Amino acid sequence: MSKTANFLSLRSNPLPPIFSSTGNSPFLRASSALNLPTAASKFHRWIRASSRRRLVLGGFSGASLWMNNNMSGNFGGKSFIASARQTNPSPVEEALNKVNWPETFPFKEEDFQRFDESSDSTFYEAPRFVTHIDDPSIAALTKYYSKVLPQSDTPGVSILDMCSSWVSHYPPGYRQERIVGMGMNEEELKRNPVLTEYIVQDLNLNPKLPFEDNSFQVITNVVSVDYLTKPLEVFREMNRILKPGGLALMSFSNRCFFTKAISIWTSTGDVDHALIVGSYFHYAGGFEAPQAVDISPNPGRSDPMYVVYSRKLPMA
Repeated sequence: MSKTANFLSLRSNPLPPIFSSTGNSPFLRASSALNLPTAASKFHRWIRASSRRRLVLGGFSGASLWMNNNMSGNFGGKSFIASARQTNPSPVEEALNKVNWPETFPFKEEDFQRFDESSDSTFYEAPRFVTHIDDPSIAALTKYYSKVLPQSDTPGVSILDMCSSWVSHYPPGYRQERIVGMGMNEEELKRNPVLTEYIVQDLNLNPKLPFEDNSFQVITNVVSVDYLTKPLEVFREMNRILKPGGLALMSFSNRCFFTKAISIWTSTGDVDHALIVGSYFHYAGGFEAPQAVDISPNPGRSDPMYVVYSRKLPMA
């Protein structure tokens, strides 16, 4: 989840894959789809529609995203890519408007396979004290958090930072009575100054969250939702531990550890990523209709930044 020697940067752009480096860190800048052994790379189709954009998930081995291309031109059957804000609202922000969800979860087991299926615990064993998005995107996320998180030092507030590390990108000096970090590397979690406690757990092995029902007002997750191989189980657990009306914030960019991200993610672009995360909220149940926001600070000049969020429905 960071720009280190093992970091592979997936860029949603029309350029062919090339290898480059930042310092000693080789990374991959790739087009929206690479040749992976998965049905995910085959599921995108664009069709024209006479009116507003529609989305229907379902059909192929995985899912079929059907949208019109009335935003511009004929995309020749390729997934629409929005690596930076192009319009206002951006395509990512529009992605979850008026979605026609199929009755059942449209993705299959192979869509959650990874190029590297070796132990995640081994992969994350060494601490990486580096950031996973660039400084402008970090600043944009921190600014967003300052607007949506409960005010610092609000009595009784509990927050879970899921897939956490040595930094959570909360506003400077932010504090609450309880901020729990859940991540893969203990040394990183120990260094995180905002946490009041932490838990080391591999959610891909054990998606059960070790907390009581209705425990948290907020759950955050920064650029890690693309690594979840059991997302519905995790999102159902998130719903269970959130208080009624509690907020879940899933933020992502277009960078990832490519070999550890799920195939449905690495074979698609930013708009599709919003739909994928939105589908987790929808099919987990118990959440309001998910929404997407584009907080990219410098479109085309820095990392894009998006948030898909939802609230737990109030109890009947």
